[in-house]
Amino acid sequence: MTTSPQNRLRVERLDADRTAAAVQARTGVRLEVEGPCPGGAVGAAYVRWPDGRRSVLKWRPGAGIEELRAGPLAVCEVLGARGYPCPATELALQVDGAVVLVQELLPGTPVEFLDHHGLDRALALNASQAELLAEHPEIPSMNLYLLDDGPGYCLHEPVRRHSRRSAALEQRIRSVGAGRPGRLAGNDVVHHDFHHGNLLAVDGTVTGVIDWDGAGRGDRRFDLVTLRFGLHATGQAPDVVRRLDDILDALPEEILRPCWAHMSLRMTDWAIRHFAPGEVEHWLDLAEQRL
Repeated sequence: MTTSPQNRLRVERLDADRTAAAVQARTGVRLEVEGPCPGGAVGAAYVRWPDGRRSVLKWRPGAGIEELRAGPLAVCEVLGARGYPCPATELALQVDGAVVLVQELLPGTPVEFLDHHGLDRALALNASQAELLAEHPEIPSMNLYLLDDGPGYCLHEPVRRHSRRSAALEQRIRSVGAGRPGRLAGNDVVHHDFHHGNLLAVDGTVTGVIDWDGAGRGDRRFDLVTLRFGLHATGQAPDVVRRLDDILDALPEEILRPCWAHMSLRMTDWAIRHFAPGEVEHWLDLAEQRL
């Protein structure tokens, strides 16, 4: 049943120079590309405005600008008004089938290893996301894609076809989704990709949270599940991982199980299509811990 990830559709990465040229053609603003930002599945680049100010250039393929304005960009406006450390969007425009964003460059560098102090800050930030969208019913809730495919991620067929083990996982994911609402309930802000690499820090102190492109409404505890999957990606302190596991094990089953199923689908599908074959087993090992 095993199929090669080279035969799967891979997500196209940012071509910063071409994207900056498209911005100039549409707005007249010339952004000087300085180089790529670290990490990220699709890519981002540091750019400099004509006045010397530095920002981050991002690119969201397959997206529409009205969709982003109604969802992630609206979420960031709510957070910014509350003093939450997320970057402001300085420019947003549609370029053919993609949305180009230029966002504020926050201080700090991505957290490589999460210690207890960093986990404390991550938990506090997550707690501050509670009920922030109660007065913004127009912001859409987050889709878990447990029964259908997501837009370029959370694809069921690669997981179903890769191996007997992954096919069994996909069936368990579908069983979790059966009879449940397809979207997360709640009025919390959900980051959607709240892993340690999206936390910025200076001298060990978290200074910002980046990469809000998938943000929406739901239950903030989804982000704690995402954080746990992020810690699995690289070697992290076992006691920090155990502490987060204890927090997750105390969550209600009706919250933990569908969120875990979503992240299991998301990361296993992504590994099949983008990573080396051996890495798929790494994600299956984690997925099966709670499914």
